[in-house]
Amino acid sequence: MFTRLHSVALLGIEAIACEIEVDIAERGFAATTIVGLPDAAVKESTERVQTALLNCGYQIPRHRSVINLAPADVKKEGPAFDLPIAMGVMIAGGLISSELLDDYLVAGELALDGRVRPIKGALSMALLAAGRGMRGVILPRENAGEAAVVAELDVIPVSNLTEAVGFLTGELELEPTQVDLDRVFAEQSVYEVDFADVRGQEPSKRALTVAAAGGHNLLMIGPPGSGKTMLCKRLPTILPPLTVAESLETTRIYSSTGKLRPGQPLLAKRPVRSPHHSASGPALVGGGTIPQAGEISLAHHGVLFLDEFPEFPRSILETLRQPLEDGVVNISRAYGSVSFPAEFMLVAAMNPCPCGYFTHPRRNCKCTPPQIEKYLARISGPLLDRIDIHIEVPAVEYRELRSRRDGSGSQEIREQVLQARQIQRARYGHDSTLQNARLGTRQIKQHCRLDDAGETMLKQAVTELGLSARAHDKILRIARTIADLAGDERIAADHLAEAIQYRRLDRQL
Repeated sequence: MFTRLHSVALLGIEAIACEIEVDIAERGFAATTIVGLPDAAVKESTERVQTALLNCGYQIPRHRSVINLAPADVKKEGPAFDLPIAMGVMIAGGLISSELLDDYLVAGELALDGRVRPIKGALSMALLAAGRGMRGVILPRENAGEAAVVAELDVIPVSNLTEAVGFLTGELELEPTQVDLDRVFAEQSVYEVDFADVRGQEPSKRALTVAAAGGHNLLMIGPPGSGKTMLCKRLPTILPPLTVAESLETTRIYSSTGKLRPGQPLLAKRPVRSPHHSASGPALVGGGTIPQAGEISLAHHGVLFLDEFPEFPRSILETLRQPLEDGVVNISRAYGSVSFPAEFMLVAAMNPCPCGYFTHPRRNCKCTPPQIEKYLARISGPLLDRIDIHIEVPAVEYRELRSRRDGSGSQEIREQVLQARQIQRARYGHDSTLQNARLGTRQIKQHCRLDDAGETMLKQAVTELGLSARAHDKILRIARTIADLAGDERIAADHLAEAIQYRRLDRQL
């Protein structure tokens, strides 16, 4: 007897429709064969399925079984096919019957006692089901919350094999899981940190405000203890709140890698990833035999913070150049290519020298000029050229540390950022997601025009600092953001002067 169920295979973060075809012949030796490019975990599912069926009190068909995972040219990995295979074997063996097979996608890992364990990629699976016009999905109970954020889709949570069988046969009614997105965003989008916690560093806060308003990348250079890490951790508090669309995009990445916390249906705050400088290239950018998302994709729509920037191997830092430009990372393997989104703000922090005290007003630097030059040379010119804003974060004075007056707070700064972003949305109406940091050459010519004084100032800066064409464009993009923060339509000389001073470290590095 032959039957067919619907499931999914993950390729990166994309869910690909997969049909589970099961044929049980009336003649032949008792054997089970799985075809369709299964990996080791999928091949082992036959043992898990058979044991789970026995432990749940069901019979195992004693005939030759062939299980095909279509399309056959896509690699299938992971244990998520256990539950649909078990359902297919029972239906093809005549143990149960169901009229709901074409209405639902099914996925789940089976324990030997019949429990259904959580899987990766439940959100991508739900989005695929909704796109195909299906009624719903049948998933492990732990994954139901993340899939239920997809509107107009019945997400049926099951805890064990018996519940799944009862629902498909109509003997058991299970209520679809529902998620209140407004409540989730209200509860989970609250930050525990604030820019008011940072003493002093008002110029650095201003630079972070400009970076947040235009989506610019930023490099902070300063001695140990000057507050670089504190500033970065508070950057998300001034960024615009995640939209539902952005949240779904980012949550898909976390869902496909199994990094969503239990009970967390989706990400309500912009992610901040801070990998250690010992991280490998695949861990940072993504990769593996079966490509997985790396840290830069996990920071999608958020912040990637690289502390001790020069301590990262140069070969790994160079892999950031293409994602910084394109907002996507492409990983090619023998069987195909996978793309992961990687639109993130890069915030890097470093010391001015190996000992860290080259610019400190009270502590002596013990490094020699060749040591300092070698240390700074760990960051290549092309990579530095792709970082929009370079700022120095000086040591904090004692009077500022002990001051009872709070500095600029996150709410005050965020209001400035939101106003600037609103101006950008109105200006780039054809693309409401476009930010100043992503302006192309034609858009720069159209929206970043200078008066005669600005042209003279920019020419002098490019000539004296030896700036590249890319740095020239970045200065104009930053000046456009500064003008937006001031609410000015035209870029004035003072806007351009502030933008130029954010590129002064080009000459030093």
